[in-house]
Amino acid sequence: MRTIKNSVTLIGHLGKDPEVVQTKNGNMVANISLATNEYYRNQNGEKIRSTEWHRCVAWGKLAETVGALCKKGKEVALRGRLSYDQFEDKNGVRRKLPRIVIDEFVLLSKKEDSA
Repeated sequence: MRTIKNSVTLIGHLGKDPEVVQTKNGNMVANISLATNEYYRNQNGEKIRSTEWHRCVAWGKLAETVGALCKKGKEVALRGRLSYDQFEDKNGVRRKLPRIVIDEFVLLSKKEDSA
């Protein structure tokens, strides 16, 4: 049961190329924006697509790999854990933004797929 505590698994498409940077202490970090789609039919029978956007981050060697392999539009599967960035907005209100800290990912798009 330990492996399913705070576990997130997503399959989606990258909304833009990964942003890979090196932190002040030398760690590599890659930020990605992942879109997941859900389809349903409304009461008129029309097919509706609902898109959710997820902020995701990878660290270290995984960040380098994500940066090298992932491009806008590519389909990926990832597994990680839910985390929250905390900050104070301009009105002094403390806010939390969810993000997925990636533990592993699989590139589902073929190499010849274009974005």
